[in-house]
Amino acid sequence: MDWLHLLILAILQGLTEFLPISSSAHLILPAKILGWPDQGPLIDVMAHLGSLGAVIIYYRKDVARMIAGGFDLLSFKGENWQKPQAKLAFHILIATPPTLIVGLLMSMTGWAELVRSPLIIAWAMIGFGIVLWLVDVWGKKVNTVEGMNWQAALLIGLAQMIAFIPGTSRSGITMTAARGLGYTRSEAARFSMLLAIPTILASGSYAFLKLLKGGGGEASLMDGVVVAALSLVAAYFAIYVFMKLIDKVSFFPFMIYRLVLGVLLLWWLAAHGGA
Repeated sequence: MDWLHLLILAILQGLTEFLPISSSAHLILPAKILGWPDQGPLIDVMAHLGSLGAVIIYYRKDVARMIAGGFDLLSFKGENWQKPQAKLAFHILIATPPTLIVGLLMSMTGWAELVRSPLIIAWAMIGFGIVLWLVDVWGKKVNTVEGMNWQAALLIGLAQMIAFIPGTSRSGITMTAARGLGYTRSEAARFSMLLAIPTILASGSYAFLKLLKGGGGEASLMDGVVVAALSLVAAYFAIYVFMKLIDKVSFFPFMIYRLVLGVLLLWWLAAHGGA
């Protein structure tokens, strides 16, 4: 594959995966506008591995707590289930299945491809960007992940299902839900990124199965390694900067970015007669 193509895909995946600006939109649009061929399942797998590695490294303490909490849950002892680490693992556990079920159904029915429309992306970027900002302005800032209950975790998990509409943003819609439930920006972002771990694992595993079934397309293993490395670096940088600034700058700049990109995309579609 063309090295510029790989470079752009890896950086876009890494930078946008955990920001509320829709990574799927940024991966779909260049191919649609520039006429690039599909990158193939190998590149999908490696890009996901890179971004997954970044969030695990950044939240390594929380990930270790989640793993320990998983063992506490498996013990089936009431006192162990009350530990903070067990509650964190449980909340991630119950927030994940709705997205996996919807993702599987969309893939099996072909809806996953039908919604990959630039027009849908444009309106989703605009609409959900405005919702993100409004909820952030009106939402309280009192709750933390440690004080979360299972109802809040489930609601955030249900909101994550909407992210299958390209342009919505998985991180954006889960942060919106968390802010609407009164979680601080940093805590909303933290839970969203931890929730991304099983989600990325599932989507990456599905892409890996496609890879085993149909091959990696035009990409070579070296192409995949390069994409994974670049995606990891870009994702870690994005997470680090985002978490340092989010409580200071709010979600307003991301809303403006989404509006500008959505309007520009609508203009491009009108100019080219696309839909």
